Amino acid sequence: MDIIRIIVAILLPPLGVFLQEGLGKHFWINIILTLLGYIPGSVHAIYIIIKR
Repeated sequence: MDIIRIIVAILLPPLGVFLQEGLGKHFWINIILTLLGYIPGSVHAIYIIIKR
């Protein structure tokens, strides 16, 4: 299941974090990072998924 989440995190970073954490603080941090740039949002999403 983590492989699917990582693929989703690469394509849509906030969705990958949502699937892992729900609507918590990490989701909103990822929204902001994705708005600032696609790469920071993707890196954060992959980090959140791999961390668990």
